[in-house]
Amino acid sequence: MWQKGHLLRLLPFLSTLFVLSAQAVDGTPPPATRQALSASAAAAQAQLKKIQSAAQRLSYSGTFVYQQANQMRTSRITHILAGKNELEKLEVLDGKPREYLRNNDDVACYIPDAKTVLIEKRVTRDVFPAILGADPEDLVNHYNLSMGGDERVAGRDCQAIVLEPKDKLRYGYRFWADKNSGLLLRAQTLDSKGEIVEQIAFTQIEIGPIDRARIRPSYTDTRGWRIEKAAMSSVDLSGWSVTPPPGFRKVQEVRRLISDTADAGASSAQNRPAEREVSQIVFSDGLAAISVFIEAGGQNHNEGAIQQGALNIVGRRQGDYWLTVVGEVPAAAIRQVANSIELKTK
Repeated sequence: MWQKGHLLRLLPFLSTLFVLSAQAVDGTPPPATRQALSASAAAAQAQLKKIQSAAQRLSYSGTFVYQQANQMRTSRITHILAGKNELEKLEVLDGKPREYLRNNDDVACYIPDAKTVLIEKRVTRDVFPAILGADPEDLVNHYNLSMGGDERVAGRDCQAIVLEPKDKLRYGYRFWADKNSGLLLRAQTLDSKGEIVEQIAFTQIEIGPIDRARIRPSYTDTRGWRIEKAAMSSVDLSGWSVTPPPGFRKVQEVRRLISDTADAGASSAQNRPAEREVSQIVFSDGLAAISVFIEAGGQNHNEGAIQQGALNIVGRRQGDYWLTVVGEVPAAAIRQVANSIELKTK
């Protein structure tokens, strides 16, 4: 039986690096083929554009719950548009405390248990409610769009939008947007049977002017804390051949150093986390994303697959490398990608 320890340790790292970007590495992707849309699809497309815009241009503060199978996590987000600058504070309210402060693309992650502040550049644009990074006009190539019914979420009147995948290599989605502002208030991920795989929703939300004091860090005295700067750089990984599902385009290639958590009870000399180099290739269809993580070695790892909510992960050896394929897509799509990976010979 496969031991899941390696991939389970990677999950926090994967959730940080799992990126969704509408901008391709090699330039702006060509526009989607224009299609004649039904009135419902056209209305859904217009509503998705409002959702996309509202998450960036509005100031808001609210508490949301993320549900995955029988697990639930609560967070609070405060977003302020100050001139042309986006300021944001994301607080994890369940489990070990963690707090993220963002000024445009500069992110500081406060980890009080480890007395550490991690400084990095933002690579992800899919933090709820700003989960839509695609041009809605591109989505019609891979999803059937339609309008759903009206519903109340967090005490506000909402309009539902339904995205039904055109193949079995993607999930379906249901979004609920506030009728007045267009802000996304609830999102559900659906499997091929239409059953909910995971969902995220505001339970309380304020939309409008927000006091800037609410985005100050909670940890004002960080004397003695360790400051770590994430080392990440663009890299050419064209030596690796990867075939994603139809409609998925390569959007990013990066390399960074990541730290492994030191073992409990380690001496102070051993307490410094070990670092290793990991490369990442990201593919996206404009809504869902798939990442391939590549690192040297991996002889002590066992191959296999796990699923956590909508996230499917496969780990496997490829010659002298260990590969981890992860994405918020069905398991069949992850297996297809993992089986396609080849290191080109010169």
